[in-house]
Amino acid sequence: MGKNTMRLLCTSLFLTMICWLAEGTLSKTDAKKGPTKKLEEKTLHSDKNVWDRGLVVVDPKAKDIILEHRSYCSKKVKERHFSGDVLGYVTPWNSHGYDIAKIFGNKFTLISPVWLQVKRRGKERFQFTGLHDADKGWMKDVRKNSKNIKIVPRILFDGWTYQDFESVFGSEDEIEELSKNMVLLAKNENFDGFVVEVWSQLGNQKQTELIHLLIHLSEALHEAQLKLILVIPPAVAAGTNQPGMFTKKEFDQLASAIDSFSLMTYDYSTRQRPGPNSPLPWVRACVQVLDPDSKWRNKILLGLNFYGMDYSALGASGEPILGSRYIETLKEHKPKIVWDEQIAEHYFEYKKSKGGKHAIFYPTLKSIQLRLELAKELGTGISIWELGQGLDYFYDLL
Repeated sequence: MGKNTMRLLCTSLFLTMICWLAEGTLSKTDAKKGPTKKLEEKTLHSDKNVWDRGLVVVDPKAKDIILEHRSYCSKKVKERHFSGDVLGYVTPWNSHGYDIAKIFGNKFTLISPVWLQVKRRGKERFQFTGLHDADKGWMKDVRKNSKNIKIVPRILFDGWTYQDFESVFGSEDEIEELSKNMVLLAKNENFDGFVVEVWSQLGNQKQTELIHLLIHLSEALHEAQLKLILVIPPAVAAGTNQPGMFTKKEFDQLASAIDSFSLMTYDYSTRQRPGPNSPLPWVRACVQVLDPDSKWRNKILLGLNFYGMDYSALGASGEPILGSRYIETLKEHKPKIVWDEQIAEHYFEYKKSKGGKHAIFYPTLKSIQLRLELAKELGTGISIWELGQGLDYFYDLL
């Protein structure tokens, strides 16, 4: 993909993002509401999936999302529609994700509970924290429901200073000790490996040394039949045509050593630059820039957000929105949901009694389906952040 193409893409996406703010007023239909009518939600599961119920559309109605969102196809919870690797993140602060992992376990190949941190306490001394969140009973239930699933907790390098990294990078003994400790932790706690999130901590510094550490860690884990998945930032920086912090150069050096790469193709927009979460052309570009020759595509887990963003036109503010509040907002405002063909996302506008005009970008069955189709076309897997944030009927698509 050439620079001119990327520049045109970024310009048009930017215009898409700011257009709703530039309008300044809501449509007439949104300005005044009639008497509020309580909208129903189905609580029973369905015998049909979301395709058979005609719900995967570009023009969904708010009342249909409210009615159907809890109603997944109970007959086909074990049936997979996506053949690549599927990684689902689960967080302790959003407990519904634990239930999703049990109900739909067969649709996932990897589950990553966000539990762990590693701290450096001195020379060749490492401490693992977060084990109080580790739930052995839940792990047993997940594995019972899905025989081939791997549980790979995410681990953060928490509280590490630049000096901590330099000390470890400069000592093979330190690297050996860290690797050995992580293998022991996995064996003791019955984990199948780890999702490591560290790349963005050092910016663009010390990349050669970090790659050396990650290759050594992967060799130690592989020797013990354990997996290493690396979280990586987008290969094309959001809102620009510039390379991101993790490029083809780094990918090529690590691709043979790392089991999978959890690619963060979301958070495209910001409070200062509101708009879509994950424009489809940008997602495609991020994969193609990393691996233009399709050599390691099956190791790339294209990131899907199951959360949205609620932006205010006042004061350039915005905050994440999860499924429960999304449904509440649909009930309260009954908005017209708009499809943007170019970015392949839905959004809607509403007005708060105090606080002015807002726009919400939140995934829908159609936007998720198009990203799954893109992943199939590109030959990648997917990673979902995170399982407790979406709507239950989303999982019919996997």
